[in-house]
Amino acid sequence: MNKTTLIILAVICIVIFIAPLIMYHGHGEDDGYFGGADDAAGEQIEKTGFEPWFSSIWEPPSGEIESLLFALQAAIGAIIIGYFFGYWRGQSKDD
Repeated sequence: MNKTTLIILAVICIVIFIAPLIMYHGHGEDDGYFGGADDAAGEQIEKTGFEPWFSSIWEPPSGEIESLLFALQAAIGAIIIGYFFGYWRGQSKDD
């Protein structure tokens, strides 16, 4: 690729990155932005009057701990998947 193409692609990437930051500046979950599908589904279920038949054994003390546990779970899963893909790739090179 030539230099002009790389500059155009870099500008497009920067615009794609910065445009949402400018468009949603000052907005948050209080305004209805960035709400997750879990929240929307939970609200719809609560409207029906459904009562859960069990409760959690343990709830994290804060949202930060909950996020930490979720990130840890994702990292462990990524390590396991990466190991098996690497193992598979190494086995295919031996043949």
